[in-house]
Amino acid sequence: MAKQSFIKIKTICTHYQVETFFIDQLHEAGLIKIHIHEKSKCIHDKEVHQLDKIIRLHQDLSLTPEGIDVVLNLLDKINNQQQEIKQLKNELLLKGARF
Repeated sequence: MAKQSFIKIKTICTHYQVETFFIDQLHEAGLIKIHIHEKSKCIHDKEVHQLDKIIRLHQDLSLTPEGIDVVLNLLDKINNQQQEIKQLKNELLLKGARF
């Protein structure tokens, strides 16, 4: 069984210069999961990339957790459409079509 790694919310807040309240808001909005590890609020280290993206959206664009959720959903849809386009292009190339 793989060992799980957690990062304390206090450490994250210090590193990103955000309030713990903001992290709690993200959790309440369903954007991140907070775990209790060794009696401290933490996030799983696999979520750090997503949290970094969320914090940058908040700091750079002054978005609320609700606005961040909308942007992340739109980015996810764009990514899915780009993957679908790539897959369709590959299928067409296999059939001999040219662009």
